[in-house]
Amino acid sequence: MSLSTLRARLKALAVLNYDLFRHPDMAPPAPATLYTRIAVDAATVLDRVPPVAEPDQRVVLPSESELYRLYDEYNWLYFGGKLPAARIEYSTRMTSAGSFSKGEKLIRIGRRYHELFPEEVADTLKHEMLHFLHPTHGAAFKKDAARIGATVRAKAHPSLCRPPRYVYACPGCGKLYPRQKRLRMASCGECSRSGFDRRFKLRLVRPGVFKDANGPA
Repeated sequence: MSLSTLRARLKALAVLNYDLFRHPDMAPPAPATLYTRIAVDAATVLDRVPPVAEPDQRVVLPSESELYRLYDEYNWLYFGGKLPAARIEYSTRMTSAGSFSKGEKLIRIGRRYHELFPEEVADTLKHEMLHFLHPTHGAAFKKDAARIGATVRAKAHPSLCRPPRYVYACPGCGKLYPRQKRLRMASCGECSRSGFDRRFKLRLVRPGVFKDANGPA
């Protein structure tokens, strides 16, 4: 055996002895164990799993057919079935909870308002149904509203309201009625006993004169 061959074998043996007997703290990171392999495979599987979709947060309001069903139910329950057939529709333009047109026999439900307060749809419907019997929010309206559990005042959310184009005032009590549209024949709901009362017909005042207008009638 040549000297060079002997030196090569001794060098290889020294490296082998270092690997076998060196202190564990000096060892490089060990190859993947069963547990690390499981963790790596699990992470790979999770990367392939599609993310869970967030639940849909959009408010689902009753359909118009459901509103008709509620109308018929309330008509028999609270009015003995005496109210006439009505048209009911959602409005995306109005900012108040609801409106009623007796001439058209039309009830409009404010979609934008009820997307904020979906639990008030039934209350709004009952309120507008009362207007078949009571055009204004007078004493008779309030009595019937208490009987069927409906609110007395039409509601509007401040975040949906636009500055009024017209402001009307009652000549009796001075209450202000801000409106987006012009009123033709309307009297004060506080002063009128039943229906339209010419003594308390609302008078147009210039918008901007009053710093604080009352809420919707």
